Amino acid sequence: MKKFLIPVAIIAVLGIYLYTKAVGSYNQFVQSEEQVNGQWAEVETQYQRRADLIPNLVNTVKGYADFEQETLTGVIEARSKATSVTIDPTNLTPENLAQFQQAQDQLSGALSRLLVTVERYPDLKANQNFLELQAQLEGTENRIAVARRNFNESVVAYNSSIRTFPNNIFAGWYGFETKGTFKASEGAENAPTVQF
Repeated sequence: MKKFLIPVAIIAVLGIYLYTKAVGSYNQFVQSEEQVNGQWAEVETQYQRRADLIPNLVNTVKGYADFEQETLTGVIEARSKATSVTIDPTNLTPENLAQFQQAQDQLSGALSRLLVTVERYPDLKANQNFLELQAQLEGTENRIAVARRNFNESVVAYNSSIRTFPNNIFAGWYGFETKGTFKASEGAENAPTVQF
């Protein structure tokens, strides 16, 4: 009888250990994924803040009749495209994130062209509304950078959690998959050229 009880006890202890490890891993994955989703919501909030500022900025600039219409149209179109690309937090694949980032980068480029063009209009540069909007836009860009950094950090923690042994076994059972991170924009390694 003793010979039979020892293997049963070992199997029972091993089963309890595996069960608690599996449940603990699942709960850890859920918490990490919720952290990623929360950080993603913050990224979207900051990009939405920027998108909401753009119409006010464009309308302020439109007040200057001789301002380049092509530049304003480019900003409006880029904003429309950027706000149309959305990602469900449960589908933060590298491909979807790259598509989202590409649309946001196009908007950033259009805004940069607008702000460079503004340099030719001293009255506009001195306009109080424009200065306030420009300051808000700069602050929002900083918030976007912080939100993206925090998102990337939470994704790295999540991905590391589900890829390490033995968590990778449980992650596969439960259907948890790695998520994508923001990457530097193409050409970001080159310093901008300033010409006078």
